[in-house]
Amino acid sequence: MKKAILVVSFGTSYKETREKTIEACEKKIKKAFEGYDFFRAFTSNMIIRKLKNRDNIYIENPIEALDRLHKEGYDEVIVQTLHIICGEEYTKLKEQISQYEDKFNKIVLGRPLLTQIEDYKETIEALKSQVPELEEDEAVVFMGHGTEHEAHSAYPALDYMLKQENVKAYVGTVEGYPEIEEVIVNLRKDKISKVRLMPFMLVAGDHAINDMAGDEEDSWKSILNKEGFKTKVHLKGLGENECIQDKFVRHALNCVELVNVGGN
Repeated sequence: MKKAILVVSFGTSYKETREKTIEACEKKIKKAFEGYDFFRAFTSNMIIRKLKNRDNIYIENPIEALDRLHKEGYDEVIVQTLHIICGEEYTKLKEQISQYEDKFNKIVLGRPLLTQIEDYKETIEALKSQVPELEEDEAVVFMGHGTEHEAHSAYPALDYMLKQENVKAYVGTVEGYPEIEEVIVNLRKDKISKVRLMPFMLVAGDHAINDMAGDEEDSWKSILNKEGFKTKVHLKGLGENECIQDKFVRHALNCVELVNVGGN
């Protein structure tokens, strides 16, 4: 029986962070899947095009990868996403995979980082490992991507649970709720004057470099500085956190359990 593990992420065109995040997760998953052939795919066609045109690197999208696996005669396919929430990208991937259920003996999709309640708790434990010791008037602000998809509630839920776990951290989003303005209201209410900015994204790519840490007046760093906060930037994507890497490995291994009990 030919078996494949396909790891799917949004992708990034930044080589250094790709190696530290996406490829670090991929390597751990590949190592955990002995007897499986390893494949990767990106969901962002824009990033795929950019890498091809700029670097002559060709990454398949999920449809291309699944077509190839079918053509090459694979029987069992585990697809593990590196997406953070069950948002638009994940929903699209789920729909794409459903079209291949009759083309493989077994195909199972692993869940994103934040899906079940336990995922939130484990993610918070992972975040604790990267939050430094903070002064009394200091806190972390995590920048999430955000979405207009119904899964947007993942971000305020995580923010609430961080507070329940006594982690001095706030979650905001670039495209969704809470926005940086809502975060600032809560920082002031809690008498915070120093902020450590961290991306709550798999990679420290475009959003982290420009929207969070950039020198433009609309970056979070600039907005917070203008509002009187002192800021420190941490440009490390979640994919660099070993606990997060291990969590994606566990999500992928959960798929094997489903396969073994006849799930599809």
